Amino acid sequence: MSKQINETFLKAARGEKTDYVPVWYMRQAGRSQPEYREIKEKYSLFEITHQPELCAYVTRLPVDQYHVDAAILYKDIMTPLPAMGMNVEIRGGVGPVIDNPIQSLADVEKLTEIHPQEDIPYVLDTIKLLTQEQLSVPLIGFSGAPFTLASYMIEAGPSKNYNKTKAFMHTEPKAWFALMDKLGDMVITYVKAQIGAGAKAIQIFDSWVGALNVEDYRYFIKPTMNRIFAALRTENVPLIMFGVGASHLALEWNDLPLDVVGLDWRLPIAKAREMGIHKTVQGNLDPAILLAPWEVIEKKAKAILDQGMAQDGYIFNLGHGVFPSVKPETLKRLTAFVHEYSAAKLGR
Repeated sequence: MSKQINETFLKAARGEKTDYVPVWYMRQAGRSQPEYREIKEKYSLFEITHQPELCAYVTRLPVDQYHVDAAILYKDIMTPLPAMGMNVEIRGGVGPVIDNPIQSLADVEKLTEIHPQEDIPYVLDTIKLLTQEQLSVPLIGFSGAPFTLASYMIEAGPSKNYNKTKAFMHTEPKAWFALMDKLGDMVITYVKAQIGAGAKAIQIFDSWVGALNVEDYRYFIKPTMNRIFAALRTENVPLIMFGVGASHLALEWNDLPLDVVGLDWRLPIAKAREMGIHKTVQGNLDPAILLAPWEVIEKKAKAILDQGMAQDGYIFNLGHGVFPSVKPETLKRLTAFVHEYSAAKLGR
């Protein structure tokens, strides 16, 4: 028997009026929580995500502790890549490392299709466990976006400047677009499976796409993003776009058939709306502020909320993920503040 769901987050994502501003935090599950650190002493990220009971527990922890308005599935953006034929290893202190990087069209052509039920059943089982039995808030599923996934696949791991990826894009355009097609198909299949299992919203993380200029984004990336979101529209769940250092692309995202434009801390919400972003906006407290005294956090959060509440369609979040050194009690206090301050201001 599923629990009654608090739909405030879903309403805001759809641009509807809400009694208060909903809040959730990127990377809310994980490194800043002592319970999670205890689990990590026994299990790797790979092992946690392959055990639905344990993964559901980690995903649910911040909902229970902070009283946020949405959960986000605990998993890594690299999760679907092994099923496509990429040899991915998550190395401590480094991140995802790939020993068979993409270097040519022939490498792209070797990539296989993903079959979620057979390839990643543990992800779908975790979603079912959470949405059918455990959560009283919506579960956000997610996928990495094609550019960000391609950057790992071409660079063979994390990169500071994405030189190899950009060079590949410009020197091997045929291979690049073939890679975008394969990754676009994968994202659509992967996300539809998450929605089918019970995810109530989806966030696409194009974490590193800010490395591109607008012209290259429009030519090399946007057609694939348009295709992905158009295909996912039929699923009738809110679709969110987010990237880091990508304020110059916010208007491009506003054009896509999605519901929510996620902003990092570099672009004020009022400025985004002045620029012409008419969709729901999500963001965007600088996560570093969470390490400052409470008076500073409250002042900054208040300023962001005042901008966000100037019109319907606003979700409070950070401008990127929670740091490991952030205290859980800070996030709990911030969530309560967002709820109380916005409820008083909206007065509904």
